[in-house]
Amino acid sequence: MFVTGRLALAVGVGVVPVVLTGLAGYPAYAALGIWIGLCVLLTALDVVLAPSARSVIVTRRVPDRTRIGELVPVSVALQNTGTRTLHALIRDAWQPTAGADGARQRLEVPPGERRRAEIPLLPRRRGELVSEFVMVRSRGPLGLAGRQARHRVRGAIRVLPAFSSRKHLPSRLARLRELDGNTSIQVRGQGTEFDSLREYVRGDDVRSIDWRATARAGTTMLRTWRPERDRHVVIIVDTGRTAAARVGDGTRVDASLEATLLLAALAARAGDHVHLLMYDRVARARVTGVEGAGLLPALTDAMAPVHARLVDTDWPSAFAAVRTLTTRPSLIVVLTAQDAAESARGFLGAFPDATRATSILVGSVTDDGIADLAGKRGSREEIYVAAAAEQTMREAENVADAIRRAGGEAIAADPESLPPRIADRYLELKAAGRL
Repeated sequence: MFVTGRLALAVGVGVVPVVLTGLAGYPAYAALGIWIGLCVLLTALDVVLAPSARSVIVTRRVPDRTRIGELVPVSVALQNTGTRTLHALIRDAWQPTAGADGARQRLEVPPGERRRAEIPLLPRRRGELVSEFVMVRSRGPLGLAGRQARHRVRGAIRVLPAFSSRKHLPSRLARLRELDGNTSIQVRGQGTEFDSLREYVRGDDVRSIDWRATARAGTTMLRTWRPERDRHVVIIVDTGRTAAARVGDGTRVDASLEATLLLAALAARAGDHVHLLMYDRVARARVTGVEGAGLLPALTDAMAPVHARLVDTDWPSAFAAVRTLTTRPSLIVVLTAQDAAESARGFLGAFPDATRATSILVGSVTDDGIADLAGKRGSREEIYVAAAAEQTMREAENVADAIRRAGGEAIAADPESLPPRIADRYLELKAAGRL
């Protein structure tokens, strides 16, 4: 049972006859009791005449997946199995991050018919959105009260990363096609394979002359090489406490996911194998052995429910887990936030040895606001803040130097710039014959 605002209004209206009765010399409490009794009687009558909210059949229409910021068409349908018209008020129990309209939906359902209410969602956080029940209220004919029932009809949506860095993909794919199809490499590198033979022209590298082909053709022939396909790219996303820090409109782990998706889309189009590992103390997500068009859906589906944990990442275990994905990685990309020498000690101690066959790239999300703070000197407080900002920037550079001395490459950029910079470095390695 529930009561509406009309009942409170009706009780308030009773003040008028109570005052008039008192002015006429009659007992005011008697008039008040009669009025309240009348309101209770009408309320009870309204509840009895209201159709049963439990006899309603509730169904949902919910998509399985969506992306952050996309409008989701969700609806709830009521089927009236009773003999009286149902004046229903619906509340769907989505969590606040689902972005549902807070207003309750009203439906009028004639006997034996079905009506549907649209409840669009605008998710603001990736992961699993769940609504366990729908609350249905059936209002009586007087509108004073009614019946209500809770229907356990579960609805669930998996909210995927936005992949806003997709806008950088066409330009990088154009460069990849140029590199793969129109550009040949004269000097053989670690990440190249034989492409074709052509005649020697002045200025070509004489080390690439194929003497057997020259003898057969009667003219000087040159070997050309192209970037090798079938390489293995392993992406490690740090989900420890440093990834929980907010940078811009999201967290560091959100920016890492954007960089992962852009690099994976590019590498898959280049014919390379992509492996993903999201790790802190344990593996939170793992994608391996997926190729072609199914790669990006598998990555986004695995990433969606993973959020940063307030624990220190076990880097020795994380790097050891790479061997469970592939025994011959050509490129290892570590997306983390190592901006303080003290906290990066465990990361640097477990840093794998870079070899001629394996390149290691460390991408870190930075906050442009720190550089702005370092340049302000207007007051005493700003000077202290600027000193702290400069120390933070210096410590981050020290960690980057330590990564380079260990044989890796460090890239630090803001959330918007990090994905395309990592993709560009991947293409540079391809062009140089190192991947």
